[in-house]
Amino acid sequence: MISAFTGTQIRAAEEPLLDAGEGAVLMQRAAYGLANAVVRELRAEGRRLYGSSVTVLAGKGNNGGDGLYAAAMLAGRGMRTTAVLTTGSAHPDALAAFRTAGGRVHVLDEDNAEELAVLIAGDVVIDAILGTGARGGLRGSAAELIAALEELKPALVVACDVPSGVDADTGEVHWPVLTARLTVAFGGVKAGLMADPGEGCAGRVILVPIGIEEDLPAPALRRFSAADLAGVLPDPGRRAQKYTRGVLGIVAGSERYTGAAALCVEAASAAGTGMVRYLGPEAVARQVLARTPEAIWEPAEPGRVQAWLLGPGLDGAEQLQRARDVLASASGSGQPAVVDAGALKLLPERCPPNWILTPHAGELAALLGGGEVRVTREDVESRTVHFARLAAGHTGAVVLLKGATTVIASPSGAVFSQSDGCPWMSTAGSGDVLGGILGALAAAYAESGLDDDGPFAALEIAPDERWAAVAAVGASIHGMAGSAASAGGPLTASDIARAVPGVFRFLKEHRAG
Repeated sequence: MISAFTGTQIRAAEEPLLDAGEGAVLMQRAAYGLANAVVRELRAEGRRLYGSSVTVLAGKGNNGGDGLYAAAMLAGRGMRTTAVLTTGSAHPDALAAFRTAGGRVHVLDEDNAEELAVLIAGDVVIDAILGTGARGGLRGSAAELIAALEELKPALVVACDVPSGVDADTGEVHWPVLTARLTVAFGGVKAGLMADPGEGCAGRVILVPIGIEEDLPAPALRRFSAADLAGVLPDPGRRAQKYTRGVLGIVAGSERYTGAAALCVEAASAAGTGMVRYLGPEAVARQVLARTPEAIWEPAEPGRVQAWLLGPGLDGAEQLQRARDVLASASGSGQPAVVDAGALKLLPERCPPNWILTPHAGELAALLGGGEVRVTREDVESRTVHFARLAAGHTGAVVLLKGATTVIASPSGAVFSQSDGCPWMSTAGSGDVLGGILGALAAAYAESGLDDDGPFAALEIAPDERWAAVAAVGASIHGMAGSAASAGGPLTASDIARAVPGVFRFLKEHRAG
């Protein structure tokens, strides 16, 4: 799995080495990795190294030292190097090495920010102003310089550990921030690089080992790779049948929103559930069955069900009552449930830990709106990890906060994130497809179990984190299906649903390979 850590965790792992006088060694390792990352990026673009220009924006701390040492190494490779000291001072040894390598130095002041921005905008820019220990964003002339550069768009921006202004722990962004194409993380990927809005500023993230990796604690945030997904997907045995594959009950749609029901039933069937039982009005059921004839319409009491999906397109007194009845029944029986959209308003005061709630930012703000402090959509979007965790603790359920980066929080405090989708997936019905995928997985895992001899345990995911892990798997499959269906162009929610089996086949081949 891809593991991410807070700045505090990284600094604690560094501390024994720093106490032993190894600080300079750590900095040299980081700088070497940063310099090589710049070289690889330029070569990948087909650009000449010799004679190219690189500017390091250097703060006064160790982050600036990393950047200055890296720039000195790049000078040795024939690059023309410039440093902008954003506070008037810098790490003394690193600055001396930079000057010895022939680098030019400018000192930022209150009068020259825009002039310097224009001077260096055509260069490779290394952002080494603020590191993992910074709290808050840039101020004064440094903020003015970064705002001007963001507008001018340098050819290549490489962030040193984190883009300055991005909170390394949470992904919260303190504007202005210079958007990086590449972020080079030292020792461990920072959690803020794998959660929005910070991930949107970080570009591609690469990890440079510096010798602290074995001393890192349990990660603050995790993400499944394709290999991980291949290993944990439900895999029917030779004697499997529809009931052992998992039966999903769905209460969704209404005469106003028939498409929501059709999409989530189709997606659940495509995601490998053994059977789907649909509960809803006859007029809606006809359209559902026309699209997915494998489904079963239950006009009254459903038969055997292992898990539930409730809420997409929910409207009307009759459907709302069905959802209330199912929530009460599932709570009493211990059945897992995926709760979306209209059913989020029907939640009990405390949910079981095997329920997965799937709000977008506005719905999550409403979930938390009963407290003394009002929470807005903007609040949630600016601090996704914080509010997903808060909602999981408040409700007792797993909370999957939808977004460009999907954040999944367990009531135990564990956090996962996935970012496999594409912007074209922001289309009507996409969330209904996600609900169907999650419901199918919930039914399959409820039947097969999430025991200590299962695939999640092999990834060292604790029992009280496994339903959050199931939700993260579903988010990844949804994102991968959308990206495959889009191929860089427009798509519909139906396209996403139809692409789901292809994702399963791809992952199965990945596992076999």
